[in-house]
Amino acid sequence: MEPKWYVVKTFSGHENKVKTIIDNELKDNTRLSDKIVEVLVPMEKVFEVKDGKKKSKTKNFFPGYILVNAILDPYVTDFISNTPSVMGFLGPKNNPNPLHADEVKRIIGRIKADETERIETYFRAGDIVKIIDGPFNNFSGVIEEVNEEKMKIKVLVSIFGRKTPVEIDFVQAELTN
Repeated sequence: MEPKWYVVKTFSGHENKVKTIIDNELKDNTRLSDKIVEVLVPMEKVFEVKDGKKKSKTKNFFPGYILVNAILDPYVTDFISNTPSVMGFLGPKNNPNPLHADEVKRIIGRIKADETERIETYFRAGDIVKIIDGPFNNFSGVIEEVNEEKMKIKVLVSIFGRKTPVEIDFVQAELTN
């Protein structure tokens, strides 16, 4: 029998705890380690721009879920289902649904894509920002456009009574509330 990927529901924020419990049990239990190939918490590295500062963090992109690559038999299903902080498998109660190969490829591709780090920003078109650095320091304006790839925003500021578009880096602006 070939192992397949299954989605396991956990309490949100307990994904790493569940992975650790399962991994520790695999070290001591050969019956389980022969059936469970891998336990994965889907994480990705993102950049967050907050208060004008760029910070890198690792973020779970499926909160409340982990992936398990296993040959499911009643023993494995029972072990995983009764692990602390686990709510069960995705799918019918007595017959968990494995993920399709293309779904697995997409998820694992997203996890492995560390070199293409994603940017998480709180800037949206229409938001009002204050420019905190550069030649337009202390100007306020409305965001006209957000370019996440270049990490820039186009802000309409009033210069001599005229709305003028100014392109600045994410770290040069902060949201005003």
